[in-house]
Amino acid sequence: MNRLASILLGLLVALGLASTMFFVVDQRQYAVVFALGEIKEVVSRPGLHFKLPPPFQNVQYFDNRILTIDTADVDRFITSEKLNVQIDTFVKWRIADPRQFYVSVGGSELIASDRLQRSLRDSLNNEVAKKTVTDVISGKRQELLDSVRAKMNEDAKQIGAEVIDVRLKRVDFAPEVSERVFDRMQSERKRVANERRATGAAESEKIRADADRQRDVLIAEAYRDAQQVKGEGDAKASALFADAFGRNPEFAGFYRSLEAYRNSFRGRGSDVMVLDPSSDFFRYFRAPGGQSAAPAARAK
Repeated sequence: MNRLASILLGLLVALGLASTMFFVVDQRQYAVVFALGEIKEVVSRPGLHFKLPPPFQNVQYFDNRILTIDTADVDRFITSEKLNVQIDTFVKWRIADPRQFYVSVGGSELIASDRLQRSLRDSLNNEVAKKTVTDVISGKRQELLDSVRAKMNEDAKQIGAEVIDVRLKRVDFAPEVSERVFDRMQSERKRVANERRATGAAESEKIRADADRQRDVLIAEAYRDAQQVKGEGDAKASALFADAFGRNPEFAGFYRSLEAYRNSFRGRGSDVMVLDPSSDFFRYFRAPGGQSAAPAARAK
């Protein structure tokens, strides 16, 4: 029984010792194998791996996924126009060299994030100082971010990290300059509005003048056509009168006398005309025999 117990105890010790000699590496991790406190090996291939039991060798794991630095702090920077802007950013980074990462920051992601944030602020400060507000917001934004990422990568290599991407979440004016900027924007909008109103008024006058000119042309052409039609009508009427009068001269004379009577006596009112009854004017007032209808005549 004692022998069996010894065998079982030996097997348990062997199993426990064997369990400390194997370690598993996840696909999301790096494994750094230490031998007596010094880095012996960096394992990046996932699976089951062998090592010596403690205290000869031990393993420390590091995340190989893309990490994010996104704080609630908003940093202030000064543009080339000497305007204060508030910029909120986030950074995507990863551990590229676990050995260097452990030597530089002791394997601490918190220390690494702090160093990368300092590098981010320094890089942004240098780049924003060369750009205007318009460049930072839209004009040369990508160029600024590429320069910042390149500078941060130089600093990140010293701690065994790699910066994947840098983005600006928000760019705002500082409170003390916001009102001034908004006033300037309002003045600019008013200037553009006044300019467009003036342009519209000029176009309106041009259109109105063109319409008046076309109206005058149409009226003149219509008057010309009307006078032409009227002249043609008068000519035809005169031709008809002439033809009719040529056929019967006596009737023509009579008709002209009637017209003369109408024009002479129209609107005379109380005026008095004293004429010789034997004058040719009263020829058609006489009797058919040619005698005067009255010794004397008064026509009103």
